[in-house]
Amino acid sequence: MTSLTELPETRTGLTATSLATLLASYVLAPIDLFIVNVALPTIQSDLHASTSTLEWVLAGYGGAFALLLVIGGRLGDALGRRRMLMWGLAAFTMTSLICGLAPNEAVLVLARVAQGAAAALLVPQVFSIIQATSVGERRARTLGYLGAAAGLAMVLGQVLGGVLVAVDLAGTGWRPIFLVNVPIGLFVLLLIRRKLPESRAHDPIGVDRWGTLLLAGSLIALLVPLLEGRTLGWPAWCWALLIAVPILATGYFTVARRLERAGGVPLLPPALLRMPTMRVGLLVAVPVFAGFGGFMFVFALVFQTGLHFSPFTAGLALTPAAVGFLVMSLQTSRLVARYGRRVLVMGAVVQFVGLLMLTVTTLAMWPNITVLDLAPGALLYGVGQAAIAPVLFRVILSGVPTEAAGVGSGVLTTTQQMSLAIGVATLGSLFVALAGSTGMRNALVFTTALLAVLSVMIGMLITRLPDPRA
Repeated sequence: MTSLTELPETRTGLTATSLATLLASYVLAPIDLFIVNVALPTIQSDLHASTSTLEWVLAGYGGAFALLLVIGGRLGDALGRRRMLMWGLAAFTMTSLICGLAPNEAVLVLARVAQGAAAALLVPQVFSIIQATSVGERRARTLGYLGAAAGLAMVLGQVLGGVLVAVDLAGTGWRPIFLVNVPIGLFVLLLIRRKLPESRAHDPIGVDRWGTLLLAGSLIALLVPLLEGRTLGWPAWCWALLIAVPILATGYFTVARRLERAGGVPLLPPALLRMPTMRVGLLVAVPVFAGFGGFMFVFALVFQTGLHFSPFTAGLALTPAAVGFLVMSLQTSRLVARYGRRVLVMGAVVQFVGLLMLTVTTLAMWPNITVLDLAPGALLYGVGQAAIAPVLFRVILSGVPTEAAGVGSGVLTTTQQMSLAIGVATLGSLFVALAGSTGMRNALVFTTALLAVLSVMIGMLITRLPDPRA
């Protein structure tokens, strides 16, 4: 097998078949995030699971993905990106099988956490291989294909999830949403083995073991009380864990600064976080992605539990948001070149209007809301998200030195995945608590109104970002 180095003269780009193989590998991770949303009520009914278990199904996947993402990238640099891509995809395929065969909620949650860890091993290799095999316009175009693939995954995940659950193959209910990954994963593994070259870094960065443990402890100490506190009546140990969060986070930054002074590279380098573009950008990224995670979870429950949509109809209900995201993501580069930061501000405004429309629709038409009633608001929400999220990555990384671009991208993607998990835990738990005390309609109105307020805050923070054309 040909081995590619990091030298510029070797970066001649991927063949069409190799690129298709990479895209097929990458798209499995986001599809599995969106395909599960449609199946949550069916999983709850079949396994007699609590709502907190459903939150774990999403947050467990996102949390493991976030914590191990940077480590996955560093392992690929050291041991070979093609090799780690194959290991990650093999683990993803195996954990998908376990999820599909899970006999109870405990096995499903544990398998989802393992699946998120496998995705963290898989996804960084896709970006690293593109980085190692292309430069300039070719690289930008290839990364654009990845953005389009993520938008397409959002569409396919919603629709495919609804179809698979609605068909109920041989009485298997929700299980095919995971089992479908098995033949696809095996086929893509064969393509990777035959079509992709190997590459690795000349001077790979080591794994930050203590930093990873402390950051994992911080996230677990935050997520466990948020996901389980309401169900268990907020026992003392939940409050103790919440109190431990800032202590563990302080411990992480102490260890990270010490590692930086010694010449090492921490999991989330404090030096990068001190850069204005990165610091302000992450302040924007957290509410953007936390809001998106909460939005997807809440509406997944509302469509089937509150509005009694079938799984297929529930999948269709969010398809306008997915289509809006896909179409807009293909236009952002052209729009940013012309309008700069105003594209981000416009995205926050459009997202706000979409959420406001969903709030008004809920107030005026509940419980006789149809997919068509929801379509305008959902479409605008998706367009607004696409105008913010992809451009935000570009703006934040524009202020990071070239030699630290890989580390900066890891910090940003880790923040994205952590925020998604935290959004499910916070907004999901808030919605469920309000639904139990005030009814689902009022809970949905409050949640969407809160997300609209969050969009206003995002718009205000965006004005502090530099122009992406700079």
